[in-house]
Amino acid sequence: MSGNLLYDYSPITERPKVEWPEGKRVAFYCGLNIEHFRMGMPATSASPLTAGMSPDPMNHGWRDYGTRVGIWRMMELFDEVGLRASAITNSEVIEEYPQIIEAGIERDWAWLAHGKTNSILHTGFSEQDETVFLDELFAMWHKVGLQPRGWLGPALTETYSTPKLLAERGVRYLLDWNADDRPFPLNVGGLIEVPYSMDVNDISVFVGHPTAPSVYEELALAQLEILLEEGGGVFALPVHPFVVGQPSRFKHFRNIIRAITSHPDVWVTTSEDIANHFLSTPAAPTATA
Repeated sequence: MSGNLLYDYSPITERPKVEWPEGKRVAFYCGLNIEHFRMGMPATSASPLTAGMSPDPMNHGWRDYGTRVGIWRMMELFDEVGLRASAITNSEVIEEYPQIIEAGIERDWAWLAHGKTNSILHTGFSEQDETVFLDELFAMWHKVGLQPRGWLGPALTETYSTPKLLAERGVRYLLDWNADDRPFPLNVGGLIEVPYSMDVNDISVFVGHPTAPSVYEELALAQLEILLEEGGGVFALPVHPFVVGQPSRFKHFRNIIRAITSHPDVWVTTSEDIANHFLSTPAAPTATA
């Protein structure tokens, strides 16, 4: 292997544009992060004032809003525009919020494993301990008859063994290495990377930054404009129900989703369908190193 071991350097100018179905210029998916946060453990916070306290009603309650209210508001929008979510989901959600899992199954969402809980970052494991952790994680998915084919680590975290261990457990693509606008092959287990965006990620835009919701809309639509001009890329819109599911931001999120899903040159799809399409192309990996 060369480069950073997991994938080789490959400038976008030396790769052909991906041909999307029906001649669409951009593939779009909405990465819906569905997360469980354990009580008393620090995590993504609206305010640093109480973030180190236990309990922390201010921030824990803010995060809980997403599963109690925000995600249901977002589901109504997705139903309106016919969008299947790419559900980036902690395995603890399966037991903690079964109604969300049931609603996603009814809507034929694409499921991605997202660690056990966002209170535990996926780092610092020995390979032996990580093997046990992943076996427990996927066993929770199998109990409800689901096999995630994608992976995003909590806070995009991995160990050096994670890709190999995931490939052994049926995962086909990762989102963690957000280094490109197009899918690209990895050097491990026949895996690929599907683009994920930090620049239009609602956590990056809003948490810790005094960003107006209208600016979020402007950023997302600017991203769409450039990707449409260039063609062959993926527009990933990562969202969290406790962030854009809040009423103060939802109006602009709704505007973004309506604009993208109504554009005639956008393939509105899921991260899994993007991965499957790319894996069927000559640029996809063929080895299972």
